[in-house]
Amino acid sequence: MTNVLEILPELMGEEQAYIAGVIREMDENKARQFANAYRSRRRDPQTLLLTAILGFVLIAGVQRFLVDQIGMGILYLLTGGLCFIGTIIDMVNYKKIAFEYNMKQAQEISQVII
Repeated sequence: MTNVLEILPELMGEEQAYIAGVIREMDENKARQFANAYRSRRRDPQTLLLTAILGFVLIAGVQRFLVDQIGMGILYLLTGGLCFIGTIIDMVNYKKIAFEYNMKQAQEISQVII
């Protein structure tokens, strides 16, 4: 059994608990493979927050492109972040958006590794 803090020390809270559950049954080698792949695909919540803030000044919707929500990204781009309301909502929910994206990536990676 591999400790998630050893292979992915940057994770915190809810994400750490989720990933611990994903790698619980993996041996050391598979857990390290998972960690390397996950680290490369993972989106940091602070990055999403910063790109949402940039939506007020530069280009709205970048945060949606980062989490592979291309349709929403285009909609935000064309409507100014849905008249800034969507951008404000994303600034409040940036951790949830990042966690949902990261959960999806973890599921995909674990299916490939197992």
